[in-house]
Amino acid sequence: MRNAANFFTYCFLLACSVMLFSCSGKSKQADKPKGKQDQPTIVDVIIAEREPVSDVVEANGTVIPTEFLEIHPEVSGRLTYLSIAEGRPVAQGTVLARINDADLRAQVAKSKVQLDLAEKTVSRYKILLDAGGLNQSDYDLAVNQVNGYRADIAYTQALIDKTIIRAPFPGIIGLRQVSPGAYVTPATVLATLQQTAQVKMDFTLPDFYSELIKIGDLVDVELGTAGTKSHARIIAVEPGANTDTRNIKVRTLLNGNNITPGGFVKVLVNAGKGRSSIQVPTNAVIPDDRNNQVIVVKDGKANFVNVKTGIRQTNMVEVTDGLAVGDSIVVTGVLFARPKSKLKVRSVKKLHELAPAADSTSKH
Repeated sequence: MRNAANFFTYCFLLACSVMLFSCSGKSKQADKPKGKQDQPTIVDVIIAEREPVSDVVEANGTVIPTEFLEIHPEVSGRLTYLSIAEGRPVAQGTVLARINDADLRAQVAKSKVQLDLAEKTVSRYKILLDAGGLNQSDYDLAVNQVNGYRADIAYTQALIDKTIIRAPFPGIIGLRQVSPGAYVTPATVLATLQQTAQVKMDFTLPDFYSELIKIGDLVDVELGTAGTKSHARIIAVEPGANTDTRNIKVRTLLNGNNITPGGFVKVLVNAGKGRSSIQVPTNAVIPDDRNNQVIVVKDGKANFVNVKTGIRQTNMVEVTDGLAVGDSIVVTGVLFARPKSKLKVRSVKKLHELAPAADSTSKH
């Protein structure tokens, strides 16, 4: 009986020992993750500095001639003379076409005969008026008739002048649209005339960039598909933005005289000219529903700071508010950091050293 009691006592003690050992093992396993959580996250940082902002905005431009018009007659009639040298230069004042004016010239001749008779009548009335043999009212009526004929002649001569179509400025004449003898009206286009010795260029930009456009500034231009570089000087800006597109229209004077009007060009405007700001890699910015955040190392801990961003490039973002020069900004290990968690800085990077996708674990 004593041996049996000893055997049961031995088994009981053995079972207790196994249970204590098992509990001790579980306790150690439970403590193990807690120890890992206390370990700091290893990160790389950059020191916030003000850097020049480089942001090139591309816009589509159209080359236009310095002067351009469609040549229309002022009056209706049949063309009796047409001299349009297609594609050739013409001087200012060159007669390009004439419209039949025979009826108008006949009217001038008739008015001149009437004017001659009226002037003789005025001369006779003047003698009678001085001798007291004529009323002043009769003399005034004769003088008024003379002035009326003179006005008729001036008016008819103005109509004759409208039958002559001249080049209003020197330029290159376009393709002829009518033939001699054709009946034309003020709606008829005879040809086009344009000045190409110096050409202009129009382009549009979002009104967001309106402060960047200053009269007298130069913009870079790529001409045609070959990508030839040139410059254009801003000469005018439309005072208001287009209400449909919210774009402003800019007019420039383009350097070079071998550019065909109507051609397409690419305009490059430096939107960051003369500005500097803090820039961070795109992978360092954590987007949120309301704000963008970056992680700043302070007292060895992760501080999530709300920031406002500006110009975005391929791998850099401008920070306009929320950071100060000298802040240590986390650029690697962004996803592993938690608010107020411990951080261990492995190295301090330079902005230009970071690749476009430096951190594959970063949150975009």
